[in-house]
Amino acid sequence: METRIKIDKVSPAGYKAILGLEAFIESTSLTKKHKDLIKIRASQINGCAFCIDMHTKDARKAGETEQRIYALNAWRDTPFFSEEERAILTLTEEVTLISNHVKDETYQQAAKVLEETYLAQVILAIITINAWNRIGITTNLIPA
Repeated sequence: METRIKIDKVSPAGYKAILGLEAFIESTSLTKKHKDLIKIRASQINGCAFCIDMHTKDARKAGETEQRIYALNAWRDTPFFSEEERAILTLTEEVTLISNHVKDETYQQAAKVLEETYLAQVILAIITINAWNRIGITTNLIPA
């Protein structure tokens, strides 16, 4: 396996635009833990090996537990995640699988437990990792 195309080299302006969105997400009030959960869960759903590898390593370095990382694809069946995290994970799954649409109840639950600005930042973080996943999968990025 090898990378098909290096988007950052072939279309640096487009790549830079996505980096700008990533930089915005990093500047928000989103907690590192929430950003990591969003990145890992969306990457699992999309099947982006490069992003799963990167973001699980980042999460471990930031103090996320192995137990929670391993259980993330079955989070509904565990007691390991808070009400806020459950709302974020549900929203992450539905935005990632957007052809099924985001249910009103999912959005209402997220709006109930997250402040409005934080909710907007969560949505933008979900959209951003989905863009990165699509780059990673399409270009065949290989985990280090």
